[in-house]
Amino acid sequence: MLALLLPILVPFVGGCLLWLFKGFDNRKTRNIYVGTVLIISAAVTLTVVYTCEGTLTLWSIAEGVKLTLRIDGITKFFASLMCLVFTTVGFYAFDYMHHEENEKRFFAFYLMVMGVLSGIYLSANLVTMYLFYELMTLTSLPLVLHSLTKEAIAAGKKYLFYSVGGAFLSLVAIFYIYSVCGASDFVAGGYLGASGADKNMMLIFVFMAIIGFGCKAGLFPLQDWLPTAHPVAPSPASAVLSGIITKSGVIVLVRLIFYSVGADYIRDTWVQYAWMTLALITVFLGSMRAYHEKILKKRLAYSSVSQVSYVLFGLSLLNATGFMGALLHVAFHSIIKDGLFLIAGAIIIHTGSKNVDELRGIGKKMPVTIWCFTLLSLALIGIPPASGFVSKWFLCLGALESAGGAFRYVGPAVLLISALLTAGYLLPITIKGFFPGNDFDYKGCVKCEPGLKMTVPIVIFTAAAIGFGLAPGFIENAIEIISGGLF
Repeated sequence: MLALLLPILVPFVGGCLLWLFKGFDNRKTRNIYVGTVLIISAAVTLTVVYTCEGTLTLWSIAEGVKLTLRIDGITKFFASLMCLVFTTVGFYAFDYMHHEENEKRFFAFYLMVMGVLSGIYLSANLVTMYLFYELMTLTSLPLVLHSLTKEAIAAGKKYLFYSVGGAFLSLVAIFYIYSVCGASDFVAGGYLGASGADKNMMLIFVFMAIIGFGCKAGLFPLQDWLPTAHPVAPSPASAVLSGIITKSGVIVLVRLIFYSVGADYIRDTWVQYAWMTLALITVFLGSMRAYHEKILKKRLAYSSVSQVSYVLFGLSLLNATGFMGALLHVAFHSIIKDGLFLIAGAIIIHTGSKNVDELRGIGKKMPVTIWCFTLLSLALIGIPPASGFVSKWFLCLGALESAGGAFRYVGPAVLLISALLTAGYLLPITIKGFFPGNDFDYKGCVKCEPGLKMTVPIVIFTAAAIGFGLAPGFIENAIEIISGGLF
């Protein structure tokens, strides 16, 4: 089963070779190479996860503690999403990074991160997943640090400190789980229920792990790294940070709660209610901060803080409907927010405008781009028939079906308030962009649409955000198969 290594090695080695060889200093040669590696990596990853079975043990750390890879439904779901996002954003970056320095370094680490993420998706137990999770932090750090300005270095430090601190909390919990249960690969439904452990003590460590892994997903109170990192990172990096890297926090929580601990183990305990509370606080807090934020990319970053916690709230419901809504929102938010960050990058590159107040009349200058922004905004708000409506519908149904007491009603109410705030911080950009007022200099307005290399990826994400809302059935069917043995 050595084939299980290919989704990790192909992009990771490709990134290392790009970094080491001077022959790739030429932009045209480098772009051809990176594009080829991205396509091959996506093809190899999808072929392996959909055709291979079995497990592969990489290394035995101690008796019973092994680094092991395997494929299941969760692997297929997250790997497919990662391939779509990384390939599309990567081709957008060819044009965008032309305006940045150190392109070679950016693309080298971009490819490495793609390989490490595959390692997280393929992990068969908590130890393997944790090692790849930490490696993902280290390989993605240069994407935040890219410009090496004072602000970027400060943001990189914050990203590193928060990520390592959160991971340390989770590691302590993993040690305790292994000391009580012994080494165990992921099992649908979890394995703690049969361990005979002191439940009160175990719940404390499980909650520590939720907080620790939740850091990468922007869960309160460890969410502040996200709005700090996004404004300083190049827009392609912001796109994958929001669309995919934050979702690494989601997949590790899925593996922890549903494949290690077990939903039944924490259902109706203080851990579930505390998790639900933190998720709803984050949903509301992120939306409020986005509503008041004036810097476009930082507004989108606060939006990600809020929207990813929609996912965490769905998971915390511990029922099949909430799980469906959570995974649907993983996919739909990734597509929508990637598109929005690519649009933000196009605006910055072609107009130099970074603040929302500077975007008056932008629809007259970049009509295609801002129409895409409008459709993506409607999808994120949850206006039918766009994709965001589908995932939020399941999240609200999951809350109403849960036995969470007041959370059955507080949850949907908070999601509705957040949706209204989302409309409040996105739609005014469209309104003022297309209807700037009578005092706007219409004659002096010059069209400045980005080229095809940037426009096509934006259109792809926009079409996907609307298309998946019109025909979500195949994704829902895939998630139903995944959740079959979890509840």
